[in-house]
Amino acid sequence: MSLTKNEIEMFKSQLLLLKRQFQLSFEGKASDAKASDEMRGGSQNYAEEGTEDFDRVISIEIASKGIDVIRQIDTALDKIEEGTYGICEISGEEIPKKRLEAIPYATMTREAQEKIEKGLI
Repeated sequence: MSLTKNEIEMFKSQLLLLKRQFQLSFEGKASDAKASDEMRGGSQNYAEEGTEDFDRVISIEIASKGIDVIRQIDTALDKIEEGTYGICEISGEEIPKKRLEAIPYATMTREAQEKIEKGLI
């Protein structure tokens, strides 16, 4: 069962909104990390500095994951433009609509994703 034009437009809107949310989150985490770095040295307490370092590392990790998701969203948006959205990159099968509803930037079926994660592909 192929996706209808309306469904594809709905997914496109979701992807664009999701991308914007990740971009805003990324900008916030990047500024948090920078602010934490700029304030460093003002504290006399090593425990506070350790906590600040930990918070900065977490912010950087979250930002990094956000960048990965933004790339995946961009790939999904490209697939919409190419007319291949909803088709698994590995098997060529249709990605189930329920999977796309849960993860609109999915580019593989769950089965193909599992094979990649297990190193079978």
